[in-house]
Amino acid sequence: MTIGFTSRVPRVARVAVCLSAVCALGTLAVATGPEDTGPRVGRGPQDAKAVRQSPSLYRPGTQVRTRAGAPRVPQDLSAVSWLVADADSGAVLAAHDAHRRLPPASTLKALFALTVLPGLPAGLRHTVEREELAGIGAGSSLVGVQEDRTYTVADLWRGVFLSSGNDAVRVLASLNGGWKATTEQMQAKARALGARDTRVVSPDGYDAPGQVSSAYDLAVFGRAGLRNAEFAEYCATATAKFPAEGPSFGIQNTNRLLTGAGVERYPGLIGVKNGYTTHAGNTLIAAAKRDGRTLVVTVLRPSGGGHAVYEEARSLLDWGFRAAGRVDPVGSLLPPRPAAAPQAGPGSAPLARAEKDEDTGPGWPVAGVIAGAAGVGAVVVAVVLRPRRGRIVRG
Repeated sequence: MTIGFTSRVPRVARVAVCLSAVCALGTLAVATGPEDTGPRVGRGPQDAKAVRQSPSLYRPGTQVRTRAGAPRVPQDLSAVSWLVADADSGAVLAAHDAHRRLPPASTLKALFALTVLPGLPAGLRHTVEREELAGIGAGSSLVGVQEDRTYTVADLWRGVFLSSGNDAVRVLASLNGGWKATTEQMQAKARALGARDTRVVSPDGYDAPGQVSSAYDLAVFGRAGLRNAEFAEYCATATAKFPAEGPSFGIQNTNRLLTGAGVERYPGLIGVKNGYTTHAGNTLIAAAKRDGRTLVVTVLRPSGGGHAVYEEARSLLDWGFRAAGRVDPVGSLLPPRPAAAPQAGPGSAPLARAEKDEDTGPGWPVAGVIAGAAGVGAVVVAVVLRPRRGRIVRG
């Protein structure tokens, strides 16, 4: 059935129809058009949801919101980028150039462990083949994995966390499906965690063109790792034994804040991972627990000697424990929530919304604005075009 207009329909009716259609189409265009995604600092593309979640973290410089009586952020920090966050809530207490993209060195192994560790049973035994040790970068840190020797997966993970062994990473990646597959899985894992600054090229953190992360993303990885019992155990281990041809030999964690090697050990430190390459400089994810509160800090490329990364992490941890409860968060490490929950079926309880619809105005969701405009247009048409003496022709 079609509806048409005879020539006797008043001009005002035709105008009303056109205006209502234009109104609805205009509203749809506004509702679905580009949005202001917040401040940009010119350091690569940013994820719109992440910017809206923590806009201040995308601004250059130090970001902190202190209340009365809060201690000042350490003023003598030389790191190019750093961040302090509550590991339980994910609240970012303070940060400096948090989303600046920099080479991560072996701190990227935290993401490697998050990705690969759940799929490989700790007790699985594996005899290493020569091909699995191929491609290790010159000058890499090694734990001493040997071909034709059998190791447990737990042995290899201790080699990764304590000795930062790129040889152990190569073998674990092979067990996980290969170097390329592991790279792709790590990239997907970073995205799922809301870590949008990270680009994975070499899963062991070895310098590679285009491989970057950020203080924010590394803190996300550290926080997520601490929520995995195996990850937390490995990264908190100070010393262990590693299998060898004869008696096993001792290995020690390269995180000096954990072991006290060359620097004062930090009380309550529980990991996570340090790194160094010529291109990246010194990098560190550190976490500590005190009085029931756990903090995670990241420090990237401080100036000075090799101990500077530990001393600046110490200063940030000290500040964080004093400042907790006296500052307002400047962002969150929590991943973006899903777009929406499924619709509840007939007779079932309503499902909680996972995320508010995109705003198109004060309190109006997109669908509501469009539906409202269409409804107004329909009312106008119905009033103006109500049936009168055959002026509407049906056929």
